[in-house]
Amino acid sequence: MAKIIPEDKARQGRWGRHGLRILIAALLLAFIAWGIAEIYGEMIDTTPTAEQGELPKG
Repeated sequence: MAKIIPEDKARQGRWGRHGLRILIAALLLAFIAWGIAEIYGEMIDTTPTAEQGELPKG
């Protein structure tokens, strides 16, 4: 005869606070990595600006 198990007991696990902490930590790490990439991209930007010695027009 098959054993009847309640639905809440048959689950593999619950999300709870542990899962929420992991998701928040992953989101924060993604924002930090994005910020580092933005800063690095600005540092290596080689497009000339007026301050870097463009020739005057005329």
